Parts: sequence; C-alpha cells; structure tokens
Amino acid sequence: MRFYYTNSIREFVTQTFCEIWSQLTAIDHGNLLQTQKQAWELQIDILKNHLTNFQGNIYFEYSIPRLGKRIDAVVLIQGVIFVIEFKVGAKEYNNADINQVWDYALDLKYFHEESHTQPIVPILVATKAKCNEINIISQDDLVVQPILTNGENLEYIIQQALQLYPSHSTDNYLWGISRYAPTPTIVEAAQALYQNHSVQEISRSDADNLSITSDYIFRVAEEAKRHKQKVICFVTGVPGAGKTLVGLNISTQSLSKEDVNAVYLSGNGPLVKILIEALTRDKVHQLKQRGEKCTKKEIEQKVKAFIQNVHHFRDACLEGTLIKDNEIVADIEYFHSEKNRTKSFAPIDHIAIFDEAQRAWSKEMTADFMHRKKNKPGFPYSEPEFLISCMDRHEDWAMIICLVGGGQEINTGEAGISEWINALNSRFQDWHIHISPRLTENEYAAGKAFELLKGHPHVTTSDELHLAVSLRSFRAEKLALFVQQLLDRKKEQAQNTLHELSKYPIVLTRDIEKAKQWLCDKARGNERYGIIVSSQASRLRPLAIDVRAKSNPIHWFLADRTDVRSSYYLEDVATEFDIQGLELDYTCIV
Repeated sequence: MRFYYTNSIREFVTQTFCEIWSQLTAIDHGNLLQTQKQAWELQIDILKNHLTNFQGNIYFEYSIPRLGKRIDAVVLIQGVIFVIEFKVGAKEYNNADINQVWDYALDLKYFHEESHTQPIVPILVATKAKCNEINIISQDDLVVQPILTNGENLEYIIQQALQLYPSHSTDNYLWGISRYAPTPTIVEAAQALYQNHSVQEISRSDADNLSITSDYIFRVAEEAKRHKQKVICFVTGVPGAGKTLVGLNISTQSLSKEDVNAVYLSGNGPLVKILIEALTRDKVHQLKQRGEKCTKKEIEQKVKAFIQNVHHFRDACLEGTLIKDNEIVADIEYFHSEKNRTKSFAPIDHIAIFDEAQRAWSKEMTADFMHRKKNKPGFPYSEPEFLISCMDRHEDWAMIICLVGGGQEINTGEAGISEWINALNSRFQDWHIHISPRLTENEYAAGKAFELLKGHPHVTTSDELHLAVSLRSFRAEKLALFVQQLLDRKKEQAQNTLHELSKYPIVLTRDIEKAKQWLCDKARGNERYGIIVSSQASRLRPLAIDVRAKSNPIHWFLADRTDVRSSYYLEDVATEFDIQGLELDYTCIV
C-alpha cells in the first residue's frame, strides 16, 4: 500500500493509540519489533500535542518506492506539505538524517505529481536533541531547507511555514493517491527491485510498457517451461527507455519463482561491480536492522547469482569443453561420466538476460581472444552463437532475453544483432523467436539477416517487446538535442533549445575551483555530484586531474561525503568507461 495509515487531523487527534496502532498493523508488515511500536507511540503523542489547532490530513509510513523507503509522517495543511522524519532517542542532528529527510522532500517535489507545485517543508525531529532557533529558508522550487527540532516547538514551526506560504491549496485526497512518476538511477532501481518493488512502482506512470514488456516475457517463460521449449526474445527501446530496468526486473523477480533461475549479464564491468556492491550493502543493512545474522560475503554470493559480467558467464561455460568437428562439446573425461555431464554441463540458470546484446563479439574477435587468452585455437563460434549454445545445453527448457540498444556506434569486433539472428538461422532452428517489430529499423544494426527470419519456423512478432517511452528526467528531455546541436556547431538552434532547458542548469567556466563550488552549492540532500573527463584528456594534469590514476568505481559511486574516494570529494574523476550506464545528479565535465 502507498501508506499504512491516513486520516483527517481532526479524527487523528481524537483516536486512541490502540485504534491508530491497529490500522498501522492492519496489513502484515513482517515481524514488527517492540521498538517500532514504542517509536510509533512517541511519534503519535508528539503529533497529537502539536496538531490540535490545525485542519488537514496526516499519513504515516508514506511510500517512496524510488528510494525503497517510507516517510515516518506526512502532514498536509492548507496546501503545504510537511515531511516529518523522527529519530527517537537521538541526542543530535546527524548529517545523514538531515539528508534523508531532504531526499524525501526532493523526491516528492520532482516525482510525485500532486507535489510538483506545492511548498514542501522537511522536518527532522531528534527527540532528545537541543531545540534549535527556527529559520525557515525557502528555495526557488518551494522546497525548504530541513528544519531541525526535538519536537517541542513543532506547532510553532507549522505556524511559521503557513505564514510564509499562505495562498496554497491542494486536494488532500488526490495527493494521497497521486501518480508517483520517478526516474530512478540504475542503482536505486536495482535496490528497489531487490526489495520486492515492481517496475510499475519505480518507473514513470506514463511508461506503462515497462510492466507490459516484463509481463509478456514472464508469460513466454512460463509457456517455455510448460512445453519444454527453447526461447529467445529481442527487446528494443529508445535511449533511456528502461531496457536495463526490464532485465533487472526479470532477474530479481525470478528469485521468488520456483525452479526459475535468471541471470542478468552485462559487459559493462563498472556497472556490474557497483550493482553487486550496492545490493549487497543494502541487504546486509536490512538484515541487521531485523536482528538477523549474516556476513557480507554470504549476501554478495547470493547477489552474484543473478547479476554477472557476461564474460565471466562465458568463461564458466567454457569449463569442461573441447572443440570437435567444428563444434563445442562436453569433454566426458573432464566430467568422468555422462551422468555428471548431464548435471554439470548446462548453466544453472534457465533464463539469461544479455544487456546491450548488439555489442557481443564477432566470430573473428571471439576466435582471436580464445586463442590468445583461453588456449582454445580454432574456436568455431561467434560470441552470440556460443552463448546460445550454452543455454541450449538444457535438456528441458531455456530462455534468452536480448536487450538491444539503438542509435549506437558498433565498435571494432562487435557483431551487431545480425550475428544472433545468423546463429538462430544456421544452428538453432528449433528455438522459438519472439521479436520486436522495431528490430527491422537500421538503428538496431540487424542488417539483412533479419530477412532470413522469414524462413525460420518459429517466429512471433510483438509490439510488447518495444519500449517506446523514455524514462529520462522530465527536466532533461531536450538535453540530448541541445548537446547534439552544440557538437554540430549549430549555434542558433542550440541557443533556442537551451532556452527551453530553463529547469536544467547548464553553465560554463574556465575556473575549476568555481566549478567545484557550483556543484557543492547546487546539490541538496544526498544528490550526487562528481567530475567527469574524457579518457583521452591527458592535458588536464595542470588541474591535478590525471586520467591515468584509476579511481575505484565502487567507492566513487557509493561512498558518502566523508570518504575521500567518493565522487563528492571532487578529487578522483570518472571517465566515459567508468560512468557508462550510471548517473549523477550534477556533473562537472572538464
């Protein structure tokens, strides 16, 4: 549910704690600890004492799916949204807690439809801290800087805010059920999915095809399992449409399905490392909060089971193989017996999701690599053909999902999607193929091989395999156009587009210190910022930027402001190879 409890303030202050408690726990929320009950009791007591003279609505445990968290309390009075986070027993105001309530406020402002135009007042209540002097500082977007209190002057804070914003109004009922339309970063999306949120909860409400595509793939998977078929799906999408999100959704949701192991595979090394680390940290934190014992290593191994580097998956499938008559076959001597081969030769995963499938290697590139690095001279397959053959080892059913990016340059040695199609036509005629009709378009590099599918016996075309709506931030919809016009030196067109980006700040300076200060001043809460440079930018050494000094992407993307290795510190930089597929809120491109 969106929230655990809601009521008018008038009704709330007259209810007993037991009546409110029964609504808070009406749905099974797991094993609620006694400390949670005590915390709610104190929160309710404070709010009752300070809301008696106001009219409006109150919500407890209001969901923020993008962050995978819930706000302790939201109070709506005369169109002003009060976001209240309690830290029961806290004796001081920690920066992490301040940023947490600020994040909640910013998330509502930018992604909660009924909050776009409303004033939002984040309040941190540390119940045993000293009471601070109240100074309400408003911003241009009507999000107030977090107000710090121990709760004793909460009524006064609300009165001051209502005087500052006297002329706002909103429909409290509509606010409570408002569409929630976030555009999460890949890391946040993966964390939310791993916490059993759905893609529908964490994606823009006008991008319903994320759920439609995921549901279609799950139906095909069930059918393949039931009829013992081998199936491959080609998913296309405009840039930023959420193809990776669909892949992560399939792999995480499969964890709850019986006998359905799914693995998300990507050749983007930094992305895979950061996703694994982020999900591991997140899960360890959850388990510790619930009082359950675990080690980071144990959790990390579980996460690696469904998110892997595609090259590690490929190498694992090489184990126990030999080349015979121009084919990759099992080495029976390695497995000692045919019985062992049956158990061990096929991957444990029945579903393999290949992100950026068009970047798989050609036969020449694969053969060269296998000869030099793996001591496999005469390797007979391209990477797509080999990967299909690995999943084809299953004796019952298997599924491959190819996520195909459009409008991208194909690098040397990358085969394009045509190599997958050639392999299906020449060697895997028994596989059932489900394709997006957009695969015929030039931007997906399918080539003439697509025409050959007309002769394949098992081909189904479905619009549900194309993601047509971009999930990019609504503030940046024309940013790509502006950048392209700028690079093409189309001066007047770029100027006109820039004027339409009024909510997306773009500035230029030749002073690196001024640029760093701008980032620090702009970012609020836990909004992340950092410096990005080209991997070829060797002449930035006078600015103390050396692209040869490689930063650790895990620390750069995940560490907090206090860690000198984090992007926040503005010392280490990321190149295009480090940041591919990942996102920052504010960037300085040097």
